[in-house]
Amino acid sequence: MSQAQRILILGTGHIAHKHAEQFGSNPGCTLVAAVDANGERARAYASSYGIPHVFEDLEAAIRWNGFDAAVNATPDAVHKPTSLRLIAAGKSVFCEKPLALTEVDAFEMTEAAEAAGIIAMVNLTYRNAHAIQRARQMIDAGEIGIVRHIEASYLQSWLTASHWGDWRTEERWLWRLSTAHGSNGVLGDIGIHLVDFVTFGTGLDVATLQARLKTFDKAEGGRIGAYRLDANDSVAVTAEMSNGALASIHMTRFATGKLNDLNLAIYGTGGALKVWANHLESRLDACLGADMETQSWRTLPCPETPRNEARFVTALQAGRNGDPTFRRAAEMQRLLDLCLVSGKTGHLIAVRDTIQG
Repeated sequence: MSQAQRILILGTGHIAHKHAEQFGSNPGCTLVAAVDANGERARAYASSYGIPHVFEDLEAAIRWNGFDAAVNATPDAVHKPTSLRLIAAGKSVFCEKPLALTEVDAFEMTEAAEAAGIIAMVNLTYRNAHAIQRARQMIDAGEIGIVRHIEASYLQSWLTASHWGDWRTEERWLWRLSTAHGSNGVLGDIGIHLVDFVTFGTGLDVATLQARLKTFDKAEGGRIGAYRLDANDSVAVTAEMSNGALASIHMTRFATGKLNDLNLAIYGTGGALKVWANHLESRLDACLGADMETQSWRTLPCPETPRNEARFVTALQAGRNGDPTFRRAAEMQRLLDLCLVSGKTGHLIAVRDTIQG
């Protein structure tokens, strides 16, 4: 039996609690340390999950050296410096999305991880959805023929409802609306999930794209306290895929009535699939065979798929990188950066012209 991997949690905010639950219940690993500049929060977090060691500084944890791998649950802008420091120390990293704020930074992190030979993965959450895994298997097997058209959306409503708290007063939402606080808006926050969902689910790359980004007035003077509310709130992208299929990809925080819905419809010459997912559940509907003549849809059973946290532990034990990798996340960041460029210029952009290496 493989020795349990010793896991350090870096950053003890909201998402770190999800990671503690998942890694803490995995027999292949043990939680050994928590790190946060907010020492009081770190100690409370460690106490809640029976984590024996607490540090207020990453350097102190590295000098201690009692861990094999780290879960990087810090804010987006901190992912790069902290992950690079962990990589330099020879520690494997499971990083929250987005890997970095820009393509250049994401590829720098990727190349450092690959040169160090560590396990380096990113928590693109919706790879956990059973339905997207089954859909990809069906497409690879040719069960819907050639993909010709794609519709995808990620719909949230926390700017019109208070189900996750009041965005006007809570820092964990306000920073997501401010570029000065490290946000790339709805595009950077949930767009990375959606472009991964589309490209992974279909097995196709994006060849060209054109994007429109919109920031709406949400407060007097466009500001609440220290937060200038200038990050994008809604994004609409049209794309041509590597096989010539067309795709409509859009995301917003103004989808009143939608809590946290990710949708993907894939239309092929021999059938069609619809995937719906949220953080906890997913569903796969199909129109195949004789049902194509009556436009009838049936819900398909989907085998369970391991969560990303479990894939990371498996990769650590095997000594082989798992998916989604740093490189995969960097490639998705490239698409997001190109959407920002297209949004500013109004131009149609060829993705192949920007590929590095």
